[in-house]
Amino acid sequence: MSKLAGKVAVVTGASKGIGAAIAKTLAAHGAAVVVNYASSKVGADQVVKSIIGAGGKAVAVQGDVSKADQAKAIIETAVATYGRLDILVNNSGVYEFGPLETVTETQFHKMFDINVLGLLLVTQAASAHLGEGSSIINIGSGVTAITPPQTAVYTATKGAVDAVTGVLARELGPRKIRVNTVSPSLTETEGTHSAGMIASEFEAGIIAQTPLGRLGQPQDIADVVAFVASDEARWLTGERILAGGGLR
Repeated sequence: MSKLAGKVAVVTGASKGIGAAIAKTLAAHGAAVVVNYASSKVGADQVVKSIIGAGGKAVAVQGDVSKADQAKAIIETAVATYGRLDILVNNSGVYEFGPLETVTETQFHKMFDINVLGLLLVTQAASAHLGEGSSIINIGSGVTAITPPQTAVYTATKGAVDAVTGVLARELGPRKIRVNTVSPSLTETEGTHSAGMIASEFEAGIIAQTPLGRLGQPQDIADVVAFVASDEARWLTGERILAGGGLR
């Protein structure tokens, strides 16, 4: 379990759910991990405690990825603490659903600021420190493959993530930096529970369309991310990897 030994990773939005699972898994594979959080210090501290308790290295760092100075500070803390940066996982994201008539400017800008602008700002800050063999992994969403009703703004943000991945793969490729998207389908997390998606007709419909016949779990996504972050995936860049049990 040391395929990331000596590597340093930043995982944004890592205080819970998929982000927390990714942070713990990267650490289990040997990476020192910066656990970013926006508001849940308690959650981030718990993730760090779990990593350290398992013999890994981690530190929690607060920062709003949609603010350029805070995005830069997240990256600078990683480099100041561990001396380098090799892996960036852009996991921070928010979602709100509703029909077209409920879309507002506030809702639109909130989702695009965090899901797209935040990704760009953190990546911009990280790019100055990433060297040959580094890996950037953007967490997208299976919604872009199934375009469900009442998700216009959220699906648009994740479509933008897919597009940005392709552009940055070409832009950073000459520096031998890989950029890929991992796109989960419906995954059981604190967020999807609180949004009422679990134990619902929506969940039943998703499972009915999923060849493997169940919801995703955070660990399902984290294991894919760990692979993409590692040298085992050295020939992958610009890819959109659907991690959704076959849902399309």
